[in-house]
Amino acid sequence: MLSMKTCLIIGGGIVGLSTAYFLHRQGHQVTLVDQSDMSSGASYVNAGYLTPSHIVPLAAPGMVSKGLRMMFNPASPFYIKPRADKDLIKWMWQFYKSANARNVRKSIKPIADINVLSKALYMEMKQDKVFDFHLEEKGVLNVFKTEKYGEYETKVAEWVKAEGLDVQILNQSELKALEPHYDFDALGAVLYKCDAHTTPNVFMKNMMSYLETVGVTIHRNEQVTNFEISGNKITKVHTTYKNFQVDEVILASGSWSLLLMKKLGIRLSLQAGKGYSINVYQATNIQYPAILTEARVAVTPMQGFTRFSGTMELSGVNHNISNIRVNAIAEAAKKYYPGLEISKFDLEHAKCGLRPVSPDGLPYIGRIATLQNATLASGHAMMGWSLGPATGKLVSELISGKKLSMDLTPFNPNRRF
Repeated sequence: MLSMKTCLIIGGGIVGLSTAYFLHRQGHQVTLVDQSDMSSGASYVNAGYLTPSHIVPLAAPGMVSKGLRMMFNPASPFYIKPRADKDLIKWMWQFYKSANARNVRKSIKPIADINVLSKALYMEMKQDKVFDFHLEEKGVLNVFKTEKYGEYETKVAEWVKAEGLDVQILNQSELKALEPHYDFDALGAVLYKCDAHTTPNVFMKNMMSYLETVGVTIHRNEQVTNFEISGNKITKVHTTYKNFQVDEVILASGSWSLLLMKKLGIRLSLQAGKGYSINVYQATNIQYPAILTEARVAVTPMQGFTRFSGTMELSGVNHNISNIRVNAIAEAAKKYYPGLEISKFDLEHAKCGLRPVSPDGLPYIGRIATLQNATLASGHAMMGWSLGPATGKLVSELISGKKLSMDLTPFNPNRRF
């Protein structure tokens, strides 16, 4: 018989909320704390994709050389702000060691499996009408302008097909047929029919409302200041306003996980990868979600607006907006969609969010080795939105002593690089 536990989740993004959802369904007493008002951040400004097709980790062959070429260009898709930071230097060395074909080969199946699981959980929530949110299964286009990128995208499409997922390669005329309002400036695309898209802020608002209705306690604007540890267990968590006695602690605090782990005396290799998004509320007539391959820009027709998002900026934990990077996203989108209009107002109201990035491109999901009752759920990089529900379910199974929906070994938070 399941023993009810008092669970404290630190972090109110998609991973934290999903963990609260599944823990509550298992019968546990759940409290969630977040240092913000839970109205912004990466879980609100992302592309909204559910991506079984995203099977290649960020740490892949060629990423180091690309990063070196781009890292000093503040307008590039991948930018590292030069700074003397021991954690960054360590992370970069581990990323360098992970960016190889072997890492890609061993990562493909676990990434595909957790993505497929997560999409199925989104679909279950949608079909069960637990709460109402926008979700469309139109697939996602990966659009390419050059033969070089076309060859690479076709190779990845074959890997995705090998995982049993639905993929279609489109030529230029087939691509234009899907987007009749634009004379698309591209050679072709890969349509990942297995993918879907959502409107993140709608989902987050509905999820929070549902959780509070069913009895999950949510503390906003409350920062964790310290932990009390007895033996190998966390016994109490101190915040700016309260102390919590706990049976289980789940660290789902995204890019802030590094700082929290330091409070526990544990070194975690993690960097905050900043992404930007621009919401365009005037009609764009864009029909399909798309990743503009060369520019690394995502385009998503959402509920009431079209979102243009992208970039990976390693500049520390901050929410400073770089107008150079915002403008680069807009200009890149216009090169693919001739005639597209993005207003000055849209650019001035661009948002950013921080995505927690591990060195090998795989998330951290599992028990922390030195603490019997602490679980880490972070490091999802650009797949956080897609993997949120699966992560929450896996954490709830782990804490409840249930059979796991999939093997967590590849995501072991105690792994070495």
